[in-house]
Amino acid sequence: MTNGEVALLGIRHHGPGSARAVAAALAQWRPDAVLIEGPAEADAVVHLAAEKDLVPPVALLAHAVDDPAKAAFWPYAEFSPEWVAIRHAVDHDLPVRFIDLPAGYGFAPFTDADADDADDHAADGAGPDELPTDPLALLAEAAGHDDPERWWEDVVEHRAPGADALAPFAAVAEAMGALRAEGLGESRRDQLREAHMRQQIRAACRAGHRRIAVVCGAFHVPALETMPTVAHDRALLAGLPKKVRVDITWIPWTHRRLSQATGYGAGVQSPGWYHHLFTAVGDPVPRWLTRAAELLRAEDHPVSSAHVIEAVRLAETLAVLRGRPLAGLTETLDAVRAVLCEGSDVALELVRERLVVGDALGEVPDAAPAVPLQRDLARLQRSLRLKPAAAPRDLDLDLRKDTDAARSRLLHRLRLLGVEWGVPARSSVNSTGTFRESWRLCWQPEFAVRIAEAAQWGTTVEEAAVNKAVGTARAAVELAELTGLVETCLLAGLSGALPAVMRVLADCAALDTDVAHLAGALPALVRALRYGDVRGTERGALAGAAAGLAERVCVGLPPACVGLDAESAAAMRARIDEVHGAIALLDPAASGTGTGTDTGTDTGGLAERWAAALRSLARREPTAGPATGAPGLLRGRAVRLLLDDGRLDSEEAGRRLRLVLSVANSPADAAGWVEGFLTGGGALLLHDPRLLALLDEWLGGVSGEVFTDVLPLLRRTFAGLEAGVRTTIGGRVAAGPLGAAPAAPEAVGELDPDRADAAVPVLAVLLGVGPKIPRQRAGRNT
Repeated sequence: MTNGEVALLGIRHHGPGSARAVAAALAQWRPDAVLIEGPAEADAVVHLAAEKDLVPPVALLAHAVDDPAKAAFWPYAEFSPEWVAIRHAVDHDLPVRFIDLPAGYGFAPFTDADADDADDHAADGAGPDELPTDPLALLAEAAGHDDPERWWEDVVEHRAPGADALAPFAAVAEAMGALRAEGLGESRRDQLREAHMRQQIRAACRAGHRRIAVVCGAFHVPALETMPTVAHDRALLAGLPKKVRVDITWIPWTHRRLSQATGYGAGVQSPGWYHHLFTAVGDPVPRWLTRAAELLRAEDHPVSSAHVIEAVRLAETLAVLRGRPLAGLTETLDAVRAVLCEGSDVALELVRERLVVGDALGEVPDAAPAVPLQRDLARLQRSLRLKPAAAPRDLDLDLRKDTDAARSRLLHRLRLLGVEWGVPARSSVNSTGTFRESWRLCWQPEFAVRIAEAAQWGTTVEEAAVNKAVGTARAAVELAELTGLVETCLLAGLSGALPAVMRVLADCAALDTDVAHLAGALPALVRALRYGDVRGTERGALAGAAAGLAERVCVGLPPACVGLDAESAAAMRARIDEVHGAIALLDPAASGTGTGTDTGTDTGGLAERWAAALRSLARREPTAGPATGAPGLLRGRAVRLLLDDGRLDSEEAGRRLRLVLSVANSPADAAGWVEGFLTGGGALLLHDPRLLALLDEWLGGVSGEVFTDVLPLLRRTFAGLEAGVRTTIGGRVAAGPLGAAPAAPEAVGELDPDRADAAVPVLAVLLGVGPKIPRQRAGRNT
């Protein structure tokens, strides 16, 4: 409403109806200055709204200069009333100011205990109003509606501006005044914010502006309408803490982030729908349903024009039955489910994801303030043709190509800096080669904060990643963390960080005597060596460190496995499997295939020493209780690995299985041995019936009391086998005695040589070894 020369336009943030009403009110009021609820520091970057490259959804990002993790966002979509006001001011060359409390106060604790919510407000990245009680819910309840969202759509969002564009704002102000009279939601922070807004309105009047438009949350209008004395507001603001120095800029935002109610979201449940309501010309429902039909057809759903016509009729009929002035999102989605999706919630979810929410990603101009690290990242994104997108997409890289290798290094460096733009994914192309990488890319708005935080490490992505790697290495306490960091440095091409990280690794490895730590660290080093083949990295020092770790694991493994409990044994079994695969890559003789990694370092019999360690582990049976030997899980796993590598024949494996399944051993230990032996594949039970017969005989002799104890272990073991193997084993056990020779197939009749010879020419043609058979003429009997 108007108050002298000031028009107070109370709005609901991110509401298309409010945005249209603001546009009409500004056109009618014709202000000479526009004041907007928002952080005062934004005055320095609001002029960028005139740039055509600033495309919503975008957000104002403010963060503390000394601590970028303290950040807050103020998001704006095309249908946000504040954005409409900004565009109006820019298009008409009017001064525009942000009048809320500076963001620097939000990053410092208030001295008043009532202002503790300010810290949470800034930490959560909240922008405009967050009230403990929803005023719209109270107004809707007073109007007899149980759904405040639907009530607001009916009375505001679906209304077109009338002859007097300021009248709706007067009605909203009156309603909010009634709520404020009851003291609803008046926190200490709101009082401070409103005092600052009043001060800014007074400053605009003193600057000579005669027609001022103020765009703010409707809840604040009553507090701005009746001005207290200047002394009153100064007294309130005197209690503010010391302001923190902040930087502010524009960053791209997404509709999906707007839809989230927590974190950095704005709580707009349907930004795609709101965008359509704001931009659609004429009746929005038919156009919306047409877009839904196009989307479903693109996903191979059979949707015709007749479906769209019937869906429009159904949505409008539902609106009439429910007493609504126009069909809203609820009626539209009901029509989509019933007609276009034929009752399918799966197809409806597609419409929700793509149209109701959407994947729109805003753009900001190059002139927007940014830290040097952000500018270097933008340069790399352009040169490598990796454009950020809000919609997830898969990226397959061939590391033999220079561009793909550079993309891989960039993504690994960003992950090291905490920017998870790309996450390693499983490729749709099954390949075990080291030249292929697959990523899932999805850009999130909050990465701007991560980049600002990482700017402390350097001005370029490479420099920041190198310094971050060195700093992480110096702070590391676990050996596995260091070896993983070495692998990351090689994947990211950080040759500048590798020497310093390797020195820390050598020192840590020399002091660490825990075999579990050594075993957990080895696989990452060996993977790094393997990837080095295609990436062309220097691997001499790395190969020496890997060989030294492997030697220490071989020596310390058997005694380290004695006396472990079930949980520790399971963890050690996983370590043993990883070390086994790592040694197979480190020493080609370990796997007997000659396919290991040529490290350039003499591994002189490493495979034999590892095999000797496994043999020693397999013999460490508990002779005087579980604490005197290695668990059956680990002994059985050692036997299986030796059998797979050809260092143990099936007869010896059968003898060991017979011994462990004897009545002298504990059934629980035997079940653990079987689990370790069969983990990774049970096909050997099919290839060697003697092993299956031994297992069946032992299981049949277990007493009922003991069977109850070992059943969970056995179920877990066989659940891990392939479905086909389980089915075949079950069939063989059900067929009869497993030790008997398989029955010969019954004869099905005499072979007819003449009929068999008649098929020979056709088979010869199919196999490409005989003459072609002449095609028969139509109508001729063949």
